[in-house]
Amino acid sequence: MLPLSGILVVSIEQAVAAPHCTCHLADAGARVIKVERPEGDFARDYDHVVHGESANFVWLNRGKESVVCDLTKADDKALLERMLAKADVFVQNLKPGALAKLGFAMARLRKDYSKLICASISGYGESGPMAQRKAYDLLVQAESGLSSVTGSAEAPARVGASVVDIAAGLNAYQAILEALIARGKNGEGAEISVSMFDAMAEWMTVPLLWEEGGTPFKRIGLSHAGIAPYGVFKTKDGADILISIQNDREWRVLAEKILDNAALGKDLKFATGPARVANRKETDAHVAHAFAAADVATLEKDLAAADIAFARVNDTALLSKHPHLRRITVGAPSGPVSTPAPAPIFAGQERHYGPIPALGEHSAQIRAEFAG
Repeated sequence: MLPLSGILVVSIEQAVAAPHCTCHLADAGARVIKVERPEGDFARDYDHVVHGESANFVWLNRGKESVVCDLTKADDKALLERMLAKADVFVQNLKPGALAKLGFAMARLRKDYSKLICASISGYGESGPMAQRKAYDLLVQAESGLSSVTGSAEAPARVGASVVDIAAGLNAYQAILEALIARGKNGEGAEISVSMFDAMAEWMTVPLLWEEGGTPFKRIGLSHAGIAPYGVFKTKDGADILISIQNDREWRVLAEKILDNAALGKDLKFATGPARVANRKETDAHVAHAFAAADVATLEKDLAAADIAFARVNDTALLSKHPHLRRITVGAPSGPVSTPAPAPIFAGQERHYGPIPALGEHSAQIRAEFAG
């Protein structure tokens, strides 16, 4: 039995953040009923790259049931009310105030259903000067300052994955689990609000403290302002290898085992961290010269043998073949889909993951189950 078996989650969700939260709840054994508008969660049509399915949708909607509801209609409002009366958790990421206009204000739900855990995910929170502003992942990357510390010295950049949505979804998942534990002790539900901006602002703590301490954070791409060598160097066959030398002992090992120049390890221009940073161009030039003379397979073997911290700068094609990539396969309306596995591994447990629902696949069943 999974830890959330017996927990009923009703979610009015779309896009990424809320579906990410409820996907984890489903993985943990909760029954998740996904309430979709007649045209469906718009993430279903972000793209059609997974044999006709949306990559985002198949990633985030495994193990859920889909019921179509038009919440402008009295009958469907009544259906939602009956589902919420039996639910343990209610998740929603509509625009702040939208649910209240439909008659489902969180304060009213908490009053009528004292054990219900209500979680709202929004761009900037349920109140405040920007509460009504539209918020998408990249917009919040910019607004929170994340893009200002991402990219090269020449220009800011977008983080290539939807980190704002992911962070908000995980924050909501964490808070719901906390609320479930608390309810087990005091019998009371909870009202939770998670904003995408807050999620990313918290991630920005270190750059913010640098700024407020008088040392503004500077973009430097795949390198480090206070450590050298710490950056990307190209091999003879064109692979990019990122290395990180954290201390003087590691520098001496690199000089002897990889650069084939043990004298560099003791040379006063390079022997200490501050010296290497002060002479970064020359330091990097020595590393670049040695790496350019080796093919990637040999270099990776030598770096591993010397216990030097390194990583290949992979693209998604190389990730697809990565020896550490764990996968799961889930069903979808158009056939099985293979995706990266969830990160947690529970010793002695083999998790099984439910299929991705077609739009309204469970409507008839759910309407019958929750009939008035």
